[in-house]
Amino acid sequence: MTETIELGDICIAVTRKPVKNVHLSVHPPDGHVTLVAPSSTRLEVARAYAISKLAWIKTQQAALTAQQREPARKFIGRESHYVWGRRYLMTVIELDQKPSVVLDHRTIRLSIRPGGPPEKRAEVMHEWHKSLLHRVVPSIIRKWEQTLGVSVSRYFLQRMKTKWGGCTPEAGTIRLNTELVRKPKDLLEYVIVHEMMHLIEPKHSPRFFELMTEHYPAWPEARRELNELPLADELWKLADSP
Repeated sequence: MTETIELGDICIAVTRKPVKNVHLSVHPPDGHVTLVAPSSTRLEVARAYAISKLAWIKTQQAALTAQQREPARKFIGRESHYVWGRRYLMTVIELDQKPSVVLDHRTIRLSIRPGGPPEKRAEVMHEWHKSLLHRVVPSIIRKWEQTLGVSVSRYFLQRMKTKWGGCTPEAGTIRLNTELVRKPKDLLEYVIVHEMMHLIEPKHSPRFFELMTEHYPAWPEARRELNELPLADELWKLADSP
């Protein structure tokens, strides 16, 4: 059951679930707010918590309003694309052969069969993005497996509309958003460390953030940089309350 809390012009959707802690989130693109609370939480208690975070909510909403948005990608010539944080211009070549993508200096050369639909161009680019991630993700995981003393049984690359990553601790798996290929590699590493840390501490508890600070002290700066980079036309999760 979903209820609402109104704080002036801010409307917060409240959902009770079998969780241990309260999770307050501000979501793009319009800055709507959700609050997930333990099942036994009374609405007035949830309201008091939301009031205590009111300044934070307004700060996150202001950041969303100011944050740059990228236009929807059409995969056409002279269109800007980003790989590992660097900007490239796309060149499209129609050839009657298997589609391919080549990075050439500051140009992305997309070869596609004549008459193919735009969806095919997006599909070819997505597969290329996954291939780039597959080249670097395993070594980052191995590095942090040794540091953290954990083991990742498998990782998955997928389109994710609301998160940069995810973890299933009981299965030892992590998930990574394929859009991370467009961000600097150090931000990819931050997301991987964040998700691997959930193999030690499944929740965003105080202990989780203590462990992040111990092993990856720059995590607040990395999270802030990731949130400040231009958003794609899809919807990304900006932040959970601290």
